Amino acid sequence: MSRNFSAPLPHGGDLDAARKLFPHAPEPFIDLSTGINPFLYPVPPLPSDAFARLPEPAALERLTAVAARAYGAPSPDHVVAAPGIQILLPMVATLVRPGRAAVLGPTFAEHARVAALAGHKLQEVSDTASMSGADLGIVVNPNNPDGRVLRKDALLALADTLGLLVVDEAFMDVGPADAGLAGVARANIVVLRSFGKFFGLAGLRLGFALAAPEIAARLRASLGPWAVSGPAIAIGASALADESWVAATRARLDAMATRLDALLAGAGLAIVGGTSLFRLVRTPAAGELFHHLGRAGVFVRRFAEQPEWLRFGLPAGEVDWQRLATALKASW
Repeated sequence: MSRNFSAPLPHGGDLDAARKLFPHAPEPFIDLSTGINPFLYPVPPLPSDAFARLPEPAALERLTAVAARAYGAPSPDHVVAAPGIQILLPMVATLVRPGRAAVLGPTFAEHARVAALAGHKLQEVSDTASMSGADLGIVVNPNNPDGRVLRKDALLALADTLGLLVVDEAFMDVGPADAGLAGVARANIVVLRSFGKFFGLAGLRLGFALAAPEIAARLRASLGPWAVSGPAIAIGASALADESWVAATRARLDAMATRLDALLAGAGLAIVGGTSLFRLVRTPAAGELFHHLGRAGVFVRRFAEQPEWLRFGLPAGEVDWQRLATALKASW
């Protein structure tokens, strides 16, 4: 591969880049370039010592216990808390010796980058059969950006053919309840779960690895003490235990995604995938539409390797919905 894996990769959410690209766009920008829930979990009041003191081990243990229940892990010993799953990617990539790494794509590009940096010979494939025999296999489920979902039995069968299977379930909070692998405690499977996307608190930087206790212990040792901040521990434990908010939010996101479908279809755009946190469209005019929306102050996600794709996140409020609708109605 000729790609420079040491170089930073473009991602959604970079409003500084949007302002440079569209300097005359009306403010504030409507950022639809991420798959982050625009309806934030209501952060509870925090005691001052959450900021002033190093996190207590007991608080972290409470968080992992709550996360185990929320995600269906067998026990807290199977759960590793980290400051976002991004920090876990290179650690997981080094759990096996450098060899062949197969990434089911197209997908979130960071997996390929960190696998290559870990010394693996990278292979991006379009089907699970081509992953067989790899030392490291990586699947994003539901997939970003097209929302593809692989069944649990298919993933377990795939794991039988691999040295290590990593399943990124960053969007599984809005995925099928029976597709997640968090409750599977196989020695060669690591599941990654994002906190910030579903709870709308991406800036908190909190994520989890779910794995057999031996692998979980290795990851904890690599992270070292105090990897997760006191505020993140307190907020994460509160949010993950709030089953009423979780259920109501899933229903709310489903309704908003249906509304977005109608808006995009009404603009003549073909919806080719997504989750209730984002929709992927395909159009030959994707580049033109991206710039048209950007000039209107609406920032969406484009893909250099898939030039006919655009990904739309959910607007945060009625004003944003109306601005998006107006921009889509205008000729481009």
